Amino acid sequence: MVVNKRIAFLFPGQGAQYPQMALDLYQQSTAVQELFALASEAAGIDLKGLLEKASAEELKRTDISQPAISLANLAAASVLREEEIEPIACAGFSLGEYAALATAGVLSYEDCFKLVTVRGRAMQKVADRLAATDAGSAPGMAAVLGLPGEQVEALIAEWKQGGLTDLYAANFNSPKQVVVAGTASALAQAEERFKTAGARRIIRLQVAGPFHSPLVADALEDFAPILEGTNFADPRIPLFSNVTGKQVVSGQEAKKLALRQITEPVRWTSEEAQLVQTGIDMVLEVGPGKVLQGLWKDTGSTIPAFGAGTSLDIQSVLANLSNESEKA
Repeated sequence: MVVNKRIAFLFPGQGAQYPQMALDLYQQSTAVQELFALASEAAGIDLKGLLEKASAEELKRTDISQPAISLANLAAASVLREEEIEPIACAGFSLGEYAALATAGVLSYEDCFKLVTVRGRAMQKVADRLAATDAGSAPGMAAVLGLPGEQVEALIAEWKQGGLTDLYAANFNSPKQVVVAGTASALAQAEERFKTAGARRIIRLQVAGPFHSPLVADALEDFAPILEGTNFADPRIPLFSNVTGKQVVSGQEAKKLALRQITEPVRWTSEEAQLVQTGIDMVLEVGPGKVLQGLWKDTGSTIPAFGAGTSLDIQSVLANLSNESEKA
């Protein structure tokens, strides 16, 4: 198929996973089957067997979800490329940034899976340790709905001066949603304060720890050595960073940002704005779930966003592109 659209690939992160994801892609594509084998060897996990049998609860574990989601993301990208759908730019949300790094040619697939496996284990280790410090009241994350990111940051800075420490803005998801990370005590206090400040709703997230905050800095000890020994090439297509919200200009910059990304916030709204400037005509969420499509729509952009994480999704995208081509 001749594709005249300028398409951006967006890759989801943790929370998008579900049992048996990507197995439909495995069934239809030899390239995906080869990718499963490569990923399983690099991660030291039988990922096909895992995805066939793991429950939703098991897949929530950070050490399991990170290689599994990365595989699902790259499997979907592989099928799209088999259909001659190539991105002109890409970005990934949190963990999804690693699939973007591989898609942009910064990381080899093998190195991508090795890194996310070590990253997942390091982050799970910290989460387990934090949970053990106060059983039932472990640090975590919460979505603040209805307040802009600038106001959330200003409130957190004001409250810190008043003694409410260990609370951080972690994900700038959309103009309508910011995720904060913190200790159990800080989150409990902040919940009422955000509501008083006008937040429509506060939703506690089912995550293993307070990610993208200094509270998980200990994960860097295990992750930094393998990161340092990994080759990062310069991006072949525009690639955008969670840490800066801007385009990554070199492999060296990408490596430095990969370390910072664990403890610094995801500036997704900035990445979305930068993507629009590349002149894209369409956005595809390449991987499980529909979260990034929703966040994209929250920006108010007229550029359409579609799911492309399953065989059915991809067939729908192909049909849409075929219809657009016929109209042209």
